[in-house]
Amino acid sequence: MIALALLLTGGAATGCGGRATTHHKPGTSHEQASGSVGTLLATADAAGHKLREVPAEGAPEVRLALRPDSEDGWNLQLSVKNFRFTPDSTGGAALPGAGHAHLELDGRKIARLYGPWFHLPAAQVPEGAHTLTVRLYADDHTAWAVSGKPVEGAAQLTAPAPGTPGGHSHGEAPSQSPQPPQPPQSPQSPQSPAPGQGQADRTVTITVRDGKVSPAPARTELRRGERVALRVTSDRADTLHVHGYDKELALPAGQEATLILTTDRTGLFEVETHGSSLVLTQLLVR
Repeated sequence: MIALALLLTGGAATGCGGRATTHHKPGTSHEQASGSVGTLLATADAAGHKLREVPAEGAPEVRLALRPDSEDGWNLQLSVKNFRFTPDSTGGAALPGAGHAHLELDGRKIARLYGPWFHLPAAQVPEGAHTLTVRLYADDHTAWAVSGKPVEGAAQLTAPAPGTPGGHSHGEAPSQSPQPPQPPQSPQSPQSPAPGQGQADRTVTITVRDGKVSPAPARTELRRGERVALRVTSDRADTLHVHGYDKELALPAGQEATLILTTDRTGLFEVETHGSSLVLTQLLVR
């Protein structure tokens, strides 16, 4: 009972005003332990996150499978065991068999995953053979580990050369079109909404240049059910990710891209870029 009380107390302390967030507590690091599950090791994974050792019996497991998408890139599936995704409590205490995953391409982190499915745009994968790795993390950003090794799964991926005859469109997207693989709107008409999505109730316009976000990241308050348009222009190719909603948008270099989102759940949700790891804004839905 005491241990349970400590876990519950630790989880509540990391929230913002009592709400679950998708980022760690201000003033603490990703590696800082905030739970008492397993044993926190002095060693860390390749990304610098400390390992949280648990017994092999009942430990989290993950496998990675992928297949080409009919329009662009690949669809990835994470098959997990003794593990559940908990996007609403990310940044809180480490709880048994809970957390999120990181996706790496040849050892470089390209996404944080909050569910078993993920679409990988072709624009993020250079031509040639690559290794995709998924690694499981606790809510406090420590890496689940067994026998001193991170819990992870891997798969091989070969990206075709641009313009390969007979290849899927995901092999042609990076060089044949400057637009994102699945653009919600045409770059030539940034003011028009995506086809079939209608008008948004709110619009948030953001510019990323030289690693800086303008205007400075702040909270955008919304009512549940409102539609918000995230209009982003980045000076480098990247991917926008709305945590909690698991929505993504490819950002072509130097071109405006828009994601229209219906806020059908309440909470505090971060919007960030994968490649540059920049927080663009926070959506506070009441």
